[in-house]
Amino acid sequence: MSAVDWIRLVIGSLFILTGMVIFFTELYGVFHFKYVLNRMHAAAMGDTLGISACLIGLMIFSGLNFTTLKMFLVIVFLWFASPVSSHVLSRLEAATNDNLAAHCEIYEDVEVLDRELIAAKDDKNPEKKEASAL
Repeated sequence: MSAVDWIRLVIGSLFILTGMVIFFTELYGVFHFKYVLNRMHAAAMGDTLGISACLIGLMIFSGLNFTTLKMFLVIVFLWFASPVSSHVLSRLEAATNDNLAAHCEIYEDVEVLDRELIAAKDDKNPEKKEASAL
């Protein structure tokens, strides 16, 4: 094996191992989070990033050919499809869950949320407070 083949082997293996670590982290999140939206977020992020890392490793192993192009197109499809499907499922859960208030804060009035966000922003920016006080 030449030096280039060894470099491709090491880099491809690192990508695949990274993808596997991401998958195991995803599994931990799916089985240990209590609320369904937290579990779904862990699964969606893990799938998108883990599959992408593994496919990039396989693309490096494969070299430049038509198979590499197909794997790249699978990555592009997954980067668009997984977040969209997770968002649709989370909106369905939020719309149909009767006990949603037990898991998170629900804002019926958008103005209340805006006031809280502005207050939090002002708390992070003490220089602005001092200037407005003068």
